[in-house]
This record gives sequence, C-alpha cells and structure tokens, in this order.
Amino acid sequence: MKLLDRYLMAQFAKNLALVICSLIAIYLLVDFFERMDNFLEAKKTIGLAIKYLLLKLPFMYVQLIPVCILLAGVITLGILNQHFEFMALMASGISVIRIIRPLLVAAALFTLLTVAIGQWVLPATTAATNRIWYEEVNKQIPKGIIRDGRTYFRGAEGIFSFVRPNPGKNEFLNFSFAAYDGEHGLTTLLSAESATWANGAWQLTNGQQKNRTDNGAFSVTLFQTLTPAFAEAPEEFFVPPYKIEEISYSKLLRQAMDSKVSHHESLVEFHRRFSYAFLGIPLLLLGLPVLLAVHKTKGRDLALAIPVSCGLAFAAWGGWSATQSLAKTATLPPGIASWSIHVLTIGIGCFLLKRYNQ
Repeated sequence: MKLLDRYLMAQFAKNLALVICSLIAIYLLVDFFERMDNFLEAKKTIGLAIKYLLLKLPFMYVQLIPVCILLAGVITLGILNQHFEFMALMASGISVIRIIRPLLVAAALFTLLTVAIGQWVLPATTAATNRIWYEEVNKQIPKGIIRDGRTYFRGAEGIFSFVRPNPGKNEFLNFSFAAYDGEHGLTTLLSAESATWANGAWQLTNGQQKNRTDNGAFSVTLFQTLTPAFAEAPEEFFVPPYKIEEISYSKLLRQAMDSKVSHHESLVEFHRRFSYAFLGIPLLLLGLPVLLAVHKTKGRDLALAIPVSCGLAFAAWGGWSATQSLAKTATLPPGIASWSIHVLTIGIGCFLLKRYNQ
C-alpha cells in the first residue's frame, strides 16, 4: 500500500471515528431523556436503563454509519482541499479518481464491518433491548413466537402451530393444534393442510384428528372439512412485529429462499437491512464530486459543503424509504426497491467524477 493510500485511509478513519462518536453521543442523550420516564414509571432501576442504552449501541452504529461515511469522506477531502494538499496532488498529475480511491476502499471496509455487526452482534443485542423495553418496561408480553417461518401460540386449551403466508389475511397453512391434560399428556391433536377464519368460525381442510381414548390409545379420524370450536380467534395470535428485527441476515435469507413458507416479508426485510448497510458507499461517491463542485464555485469553506452533503444524505434516505414502502405493499420487487437508489446514486456520482476529472 502506497504512502498516499495509507495517509488518506488513516485520515478517513480518524474523521469517521470523530463523526460517529459525536452522533452516537447525541443519539444516546436524546434516547436517554426520551425513555427515562418510562423506566421510572415502570419502577425500573437506572442500571437497567444504562444497560438498555449500552446494548443499543450496535443498533445506533448500524443506523448512523451511512451518513457518517459520507460526512467522514466530505471532511477528509474538504480538509485536503482547504490546506491545498488536494491541489498539490492534482498538480503532480494524480487524477481525482486516484485520490478518492483510498476513501472508497476505507468506506467499503467499514461497510463490511457493519455487515458483520448486523450478522453476528445486532440480532442478540436487539433481542435484549426489545425484551427490556417491550416486556419489562411496557409489559407487552408476546403471545406467540416465530421459529423457522412457523408461528407457535399457546392458547387457553392448547398450542397452535401454523404458517401464515399473509399476516393481513386469516388464512393458515400446515395448521396444527395440540391439547394436553394436567400432566402434560397429549389428549387431542388436530392437523390440516389449511385453515381459515370466516364469519366468526374456524374451518380446517384436508386433515386428521387424533383423540386419546379411555384406555390411553388414540383414535384417528380423517376429514375433508372440520369446524372446531377453538377459544381463540386469529387476532389473538399476537407476534410482535419487532421480532423480525432480531433475525440475522443469513437466517432472513434462508427464510426468504424457503419455498415451503411465505418469503415476502423475510425477503423485504433482508433487502432492506442489507441495502441500508451499503448505502454509505453510494452517498460517498455522490458527495465527493458535489463537494469539489461546491469548493470550486463557493470557496474552500466546509460550512457550506457539510450542509449540502447532509441534504444529499436526507434526499437519498427519503428516496430509499419511499421505495421500501413500495416493497412492503408488493408494488415493487424487494430487490429493485432496495437497490435502485444505490444504482442511481452511483451512476450520478460516477458521471460527476468523470466530468470533474476531464
């Protein structure tokens, strides 16, 4: 690695550390005062609140890293330009693309670090913060869990298990219901290919019913349709929507590729989180030529370049968020919705760089 590369990457890392520490400190301060009343009302200790905030640090890092990469790159190149180092490099025959290449490499390395945190660290810390905030502080105890695409729910009379392709519809696949006696012995097992809830009644299709007889054996009855009188309705199958945030990238991808269960929600979440982790590189690639253009027309003061860069970040984030809404409603495919902003931003950034380099 050449001396220039090491110098620029070191400056970028130093500025990135400064920016991200500053923004995380502000995030922590705002979050502390916003949530402290809830902890006190729930009669929880300050220690639990501090633990909650510390466990939330990986989440804050992942949320802030794209804009921090942009700001670090803008500050690094802006300082070079302000101290006439950029002009000296250009005068020595080094192209703009060659100068910013170490910044892009450093941004890619920090992006890979973000992906690693999202895969191995964030799921565990998010599960811990969700448990503290929702269950211990707000007393919102989930009545169901999701494992490998299946929902498990403990009702008043037994345990339900099913796949729900569309949370907005009362249609269930691979449905089963198991009832137990006081000694946890199985008394009834209902299984069906599908189940629906309509007009206040359950209807099971193509399944079998096992009932324990007095002598301990089981009688098996096959059915094409059955209308059991369950005590629960589908709206009681409450699985918190935040639970999907506790799943790693690899598990989301496995769920999305599983043809046996509905994969749309997992596919949308995978592309949403994975594309967000890589959003910093397109922002940097667009922000650097804009910085050079601002310096060329308005002078070398960073007081204008940084607000312009922040405006770019908010515009890109707004466009990315809008496409995510289209992905959730299946208006756009998740891949196109999540990565179109990246492609557009990179294309504009490369065009501006090529134009400036001429």
